[in-house]
Amino acid sequence: MYTTKCCKGGCFEQGQLSPYRNLELSPSAGVLNYGQGLYEGTKAYRKEDGRLLLFRPDQNAIRMQMGADRMCMPCPSIHQFIHGVKQVAFANKRWVPPPKKGSLYIRPLLMGSGPILGLAPAPEYTFLIYASPVGNYFKEGLAPLNLVVEEEFHRATPGGAGGVKSITNYAPVLKAIGRAKSRGFSDVLYLDSVHNKYLEEVSSCNIFLVKGNIISTPAANGNILQGVTRRSIIEIARHQGYQVEEVAIPVEGLMDADEVFCTGTAVGVAPVGSITYQDKRVEYKVKAESVSEQLHSILEGIKTGHIEDKQGWILEI
Repeated sequence: MYTTKCCKGGCFEQGQLSPYRNLELSPSAGVLNYGQGLYEGTKAYRKEDGRLLLFRPDQNAIRMQMGADRMCMPCPSIHQFIHGVKQVAFANKRWVPPPKKGSLYIRPLLMGSGPILGLAPAPEYTFLIYASPVGNYFKEGLAPLNLVVEEEFHRATPGGAGGVKSITNYAPVLKAIGRAKSRGFSDVLYLDSVHNKYLEEVSSCNIFLVKGNIISTPAANGNILQGVTRRSIIEIARHQGYQVEEVAIPVEGLMDADEVFCTGTAVGVAPVGSITYQDKRVEYKVKAESVSEQLHSILEGIKTGHIEDKQGWILEI
């Protein structure tokens, strides 16, 4: 793991690699008492020749800087962020699964580690990066997801922190996820908290709807996370000739969509087989030649070095 610290108002010192270990924190650490923390997620992939590839880590670094500003935290520079990710990936090279067997998930974490009893920014911050080999995020593997629209709980509110990768965004969704999974669903699709009618995102991934040649996804209005995979799929889809719209999508739009899919670092591009809303289940035909499969193949090809990277997205270690 990679670790570095920073005092309030200062800069992060040069990071150091050390064996994966537990952390020692004050009981009054800002992250424990007030949730002053952010995390990112990226992956390293192994090529057939053994080389390791990273996918757009600069975008994760930029997103962490945006989140740190929102959460009143200092943040490592983009260069230091990427340097730390590269070091962790290389130090854990033997844990990167073989090609097509998985990837090395890399978790950068920024937190207020200094003690603070009153409600205020912490006096000290820790930036660390650790990693773990992973396979498929959902237990269904590559099988289509079955989602349920959540009407009681909301993931984010206007003016809140839904648009940044704050640690505080995730524990509140556990109740809704647990309830959905107990009913046989894969995950929950959230609606906006003002009108309770516009799509926002799934618990840990963005959502896309396909109708003919038009691909729609909820606009990044501060409530949803601007995923790196989301942005990449939008760019790939436009390059493939699709019309991509970032707009407000009413829940009724699910009823006549040709296809629905989710995107995220953990899930990649995951097709949706059904969505249940107010006890009405809408099913989508998932075909081998589907739009999501086409986009998934291109994205994974770029990530793993099988398709030429013309956008400068790949960083080789």
